Amino acid sequence: MLSGFQNASRIPELRKRLLFTLAMLAVYRLGVHVPTPGIDRQALAAFFEQYKGTIFGLFNLFSGGALEQFSVFSLGIMPYISASIILQLLTVVFPYLERLSKEGEAGRRKITQYTRYGTIVLAVIQGTMISLGLAGTQTGGQPIVLHADLSFHIMTVITLASGTAFIMWLGEQITERGVGNGISLIIFAGIVARLPSAITTTFQFIREGELNVLVALFMLVLIVAVVGAIIFVERGQRRIPVQYAKRVVGRKMYGGQSSHLPLKVNTANVIPVIFASSILIFPATMAQFAQYPWVQTAATYLSPGQWLHDLVFALLIIFFAFFYTAVVFNPTDVAENMKKFGGYIPGIRPGQKTADYIERVLSRITLSGAIYLCIVALLPTILVSQFNVPFYFGGTALLIVVGVALDTVAQMESHLITRNYEGFMKRGRLRGRRG
Repeated sequence: MLSGFQNASRIPELRKRLLFTLAMLAVYRLGVHVPTPGIDRQALAAFFEQYKGTIFGLFNLFSGGALEQFSVFSLGIMPYISASIILQLLTVVFPYLERLSKEGEAGRRKITQYTRYGTIVLAVIQGTMISLGLAGTQTGGQPIVLHADLSFHIMTVITLASGTAFIMWLGEQITERGVGNGISLIIFAGIVARLPSAITTTFQFIREGELNVLVALFMLVLIVAVVGAIIFVERGQRRIPVQYAKRVVGRKMYGGQSSHLPLKVNTANVIPVIFASSILIFPATMAQFAQYPWVQTAATYLSPGQWLHDLVFALLIIFFAFFYTAVVFNPTDVAENMKKFGGYIPGIRPGQKTADYIERVLSRITLSGAIYLCIVALLPTILVSQFNVPFYFGGTALLIVVGVALDTVAQMESHLITRNYEGFMKRGRLRGRRG
């Protein structure tokens, strides 16, 4: 691993890309601390302390703490992620978008353009809702907004939408001129930025005697084991053998080669956990604003640590894992493409039989991937409720951090290998995620 980083510094192009990526991430972290005018900081901090377990906490996680400070990057990259997911789901519904997705680079550019427009629209809508919500909110009798007039609303919406557009531009620049996926790296930077604070808090608990040293050592071993297990599963895939028939074109013979169709264990990545978290956080959010008895009861039973919360959370993750996999992977299209190029699975008839076989295999490994997501997502709740661990470990943040790190190292690995340098992995090659 260390030799891989040393080799990376010897390649001028890769070194420039790494420095550019770090510079853009530094600009992003600097913007997180640039405040939006017209807000009482103390009242806002008390507000987020009160609504920590609601949907505001989820948004604050993806914004890297910017929403808690109400900076110019308060909306973070969430509008872009939402617009991307909406476009991806609409591709199944609208034939025009489906045709664009199959037109290669030109179609992808068009879909990217629609995603940008959707990002701005969602940012304006979310910025308007936030400004209106904060204008009428008080914490301890103290208003959050100093002067809730029309100029505040206009300025807030323009500032937040511009901040999201700038983050989107930063992400695209990192993807084009840096290393790794820019949008994913921005989320990664926001999550990792809180790591030093968590480590400091843990040592403080150990010094004060609130956390036993043996428990801390057990947690360290558990963290290493869980991260290793996540890397193992994220790289795991089921390879279906594919044989291509020989074809004679003119005087040349093509085909006759053996290949494989890789099916990832976790095709949906972290999307099911995000969807399930958003739905389960909604009752807690409603309970803060609606004082109806049934809403309060639902929020109590669906609060983290309750058995019903864990059960519903696991079922939602499994449902969305199958749903999102069905959206992004179509066995019928794969079978038709194999048949078109003379490929077949040994022992399986081409066409519909091949599609049925791929779907059966995909369903089995998707169930395994969904169970894996459930375990990782419920890990923080188990550690906090059963072992009284004073910090959160696992869940959405861990999946994102490990997945983005794998993607970035895989891209660096490819740069090193193409220039005949030894990569990060001496045995085998690190495969990036797809989907």
